[in-house]
Amino acid sequence: MAASDSKQYVLSKGLDQFLADVYKAYAFTARFFKEVVKPPFHFREIVNQSFEIGLKSLALITVTGFIIGIVFTKQSRPSLEDFGAASWLPSLIGIAIIRALGPLVTALICAGKVGSSIGAELSSMKVTEQIEAMEVSAINPFKYLVVTRVCATTITIPILSLYCISVGLFGSYFNVHSEEATGIITFYKNAFSSVSFLDLFTSLTKSIAYGFTIGIIGCYKGFNAIQGTRGVGRAANQAVVLAMFLVFLEEVIIVQLANWIRTY
Repeated sequence: MAASDSKQYVLSKGLDQFLADVYKAYAFTARFFKEVVKPPFHFREIVNQSFEIGLKSLALITVTGFIIGIVFTKQSRPSLEDFGAASWLPSLIGIAIIRALGPLVTALICAGKVGSSIGAELSSMKVTEQIEAMEVSAINPFKYLVVTRVCATTITIPILSLYCISVGLFGSYFNVHSEEATGIITFYKNAFSSVSFLDLFTSLTKSIAYGFTIGIIGCYKGFNAIQGTRGVGRAANQAVVLAMFLVFLEEVIIVQLANWIRTY
């Protein structure tokens, strides 16, 4: 009985902690929507953060997007040739990259680079009491640190996603041209022939959701860091893991909603 009571106590304590964390995250997100519409508006800091996020991620997204375009084209070609449908290759690549690969790859890269960077930066400010010093100086640290970074990720990641799609399609064209000498106009015309407005809208919606999620999770973990300098690494790690998990969850939900709209 003692062992059983101990297990129940551990489970109950774990459930209570989980529910408390969910409530804290909800309150943190609700505070963001409250603060984002209240002055002062730190536009300069939003621009600085957007530039920082975009610049740090641009090189990796360029290389990754180009390689994905080439590799996915190489892997898809044999299967289509077996069915005598090699001419459909540009359309397949266009649908795959625009609908899923471009936004998802961009979000995962930014979750690893941007999410961890935000979590580590804010957590280091938290444990060294810089956030408390801002409050003493009559500066709203939530407004200046959290709102600006979440706005920056929500704005920048859709732009990076569009760039990743462009680079991925160019990588695919590079492979198709080397194999079949297809013209660039013909390739892009075929690539976009099966892409609908719903696909573009869904891709943009996913990118915005991913950007907001990465920003709010990184800020939440960093802003609530504990246990001194040890908590800096923990906050950065948790920001990456949780952001990636939520990105995949949002991918499933948005894809299901898009398919439901497409069928009706």
